[in-house]
Amino acid sequence: MMHSFVNQLSLLPSYLGGHLRLVLIALAAGIVISIPLGILATRHQRLEHAILGIAGVIQTIPGLALLAIMVPLLNMIGIVPALIALTLYSLLPILRNTVVGIREIDTNVVEAGQGIGMTDGQLLRMVQLPLAIPVIIAGLRTSAVWVVGIATLSTPVGATSLGNYIFSGLQTRNNMAIFIGCVAAALLALVLDGIIHAFESGVRQNNRKKISGATIGSILLLVLALTLGTTVPGYTADKQAPVRIGSKPFTEQYILSAFLHHYIKEDIGYPAERVQNLGSSVAFDALVANQIDVYVDYSGTLWNMHLSDREMPTNPDELLRDLRSYLKETYGVQIVAALGFENAYCLAMKVSQAIDMEIESIRDLGRYTNDLVMGSDVEFFGRPEWTKLQETYGLEFKKTRSIDAVLMYSAVQENMVDVISAYTTDGRIKAYNLTILEDPAGVFPPYDAVVLVAPNMQSDSLFTSDLSLLDGVISAGLMREMNMLVDQRGISPEKAGQLLYQKLRKE
Repeated sequence: MMHSFVNQLSLLPSYLGGHLRLVLIALAAGIVISIPLGILATRHQRLEHAILGIAGVIQTIPGLALLAIMVPLLNMIGIVPALIALTLYSLLPILRNTVVGIREIDTNVVEAGQGIGMTDGQLLRMVQLPLAIPVIIAGLRTSAVWVVGIATLSTPVGATSLGNYIFSGLQTRNNMAIFIGCVAAALLALVLDGIIHAFESGVRQNNRKKISGATIGSILLLVLALTLGTTVPGYTADKQAPVRIGSKPFTEQYILSAFLHHYIKEDIGYPAERVQNLGSSVAFDALVANQIDVYVDYSGTLWNMHLSDREMPTNPDELLRDLRSYLKETYGVQIVAALGFENAYCLAMKVSQAIDMEIESIRDLGRYTNDLVMGSDVEFFGRPEWTKLQETYGLEFKKTRSIDAVLMYSAVQENMVDVISAYTTDGRIKAYNLTILEDPAGVFPPYDAVVLVAPNMQSDSLFTSDLSLLDGVISAGLMREMNMLVDQRGISPEKAGQLLYQKLRKE
């Protein structure tokens, strides 16, 4: 446990530094936008409802959805889409409190200022804003806590944050990573709220010591934001830009990105860095936009994303040939290697239950589904395979439950569901004593793991030719073994990726 704790703490400077930069820049932008808009709203009552209404609507959009929307809109991943989304989220509390703070000023005070000949501008600068500042700062406190929490969701769009701890910890069942990420985010929120509260209290009481203390605290946070985790890993002395390796947010992807990291550094000789926890569409869009250079995806996933209007070939080689041609012609993306295994969807249930019910295939399962509960990740129930499974095998489950992929296996093990949509290379199938049900009609398409390269890297013949040597080198059994090391034995994905690299080098 201590070793795991030390390993996770070593990542804290990078994750905390990224998180601080996101929060402080978003809050600063929120202040710059909200206060002028709030002033405008108090001067033009017709605009007040519109301005506050728009800010309120933005606030109702789920944080992860707003962040995900920014990626296709901006055609980029990383800090920029995260900052725009976080800035939008920061607006409402500051904006609303600016309006309330100015409107609630005693009219007698305003009239007195007008009586001595103050202009509207002078009245605003010298009377209204100074009196409204405590209320505005109270709104900033609320905004700061919101932004610190929502910034953890920036990880899937490629922005480093404390969410890296939480997302990777959930997927790899690393409770230490989850604990450190949550505690660090909570402490950051408390510290930031305390600094702002001290400043607010100092302004209300005209207490220079509190204002000075809050100012010093703000400067220290700014220094941390500018220094923590700002060194880009993978840069060499000649400042060659590192190859950016993308990965999706689950165990196998973490392992494969770590494996590619070792392979690219050791065998090809290029510096490399990893960009983790990207969603399927985010990762592909980032590759097309040359914001990542390489990542591993799956043939069936790519077909459903880009060629869902066509009949999917059931022959893996045919599917891969058509997919390779389409991606090259349409997006400039090259499939340089098929790693040699597929991680396909499958249906699985406990061995003991399958034996008792005499179920060996999904066709057998169709006779009993009225009495069974099906569990799956949210994505699966929206995929065409699910619809086709229902139609082909007459599946009409008593109930379906959407469950996070991390929890599916324990859910079937503990009899909360009877059947799950599992992944064929997942080590937990064996560890939880589950059986994969045969698919005699071939409904599940091929899901060969393939290495994709961005358009701007294809002119580098050394890079693409060396990556092509990975064709067929990883078996399903070997990949399942690596996944089990992480999911069941607690080895880090980085270590598993290194072990995979070393095993293949020996062979």
